[in-house]
Amino acid sequence: MTGTALAVPYLDTGADQLSFALDRPVHEALAVREVTVAGVAVQLRLLGASHQVLAGPVRETVACLPGVAGGLPRTAVRAFDGWTYRFTAVVHRLSVKEFSARVARVRADADGHPAALYGVFPGSEEAVTALCAEDGGRGPSWRTWHTYPQSHRIVATHTRLEAR
Repeated sequence: MTGTALAVPYLDTGADQLSFALDRPVHEALAVREVTVAGVAVQLRLLGASHQVLAGPVRETVACLPGVAGGLPRTAVRAFDGWTYRFTAVVHRLSVKEFSARVARVRADADGHPAALYGVFPGSEEAVTALCAEDGGRGPSWRTWHTYPQSHRIVATHTRLEAR
């Protein structure tokens, strides 16, 4: 099973509170899953403030962090030691019915995925952070979902780490 019930409240209470960084230190995690994808060690980390992924030279953090302004870029591209890093983020605003169906699909997909991790935060079965890693062809890639039941929003990210 890739899912875990988390015993702490989630800190990012809105999609607009999430920030993006590639240079943050490793944060204490509530749950960790280590996998090898496309020959690269990938560590999927659930934080009380969302997620962190460690892969090759990358330390991707998407989280609500003290002292860091919220707001995710729609895209980001960086070069790292022989790798090209590409990140995209989108915020989906959904009806109550659409939101519930999408969260159920995210959880089911993560449950059936060989390189996934997700956490369910207390207070709502629909308060979920999920991460799935896979072979992107020229390196690892990963997708994440951050769900906000109070506003029926889902933040979806997709990252590709490609060898140059």
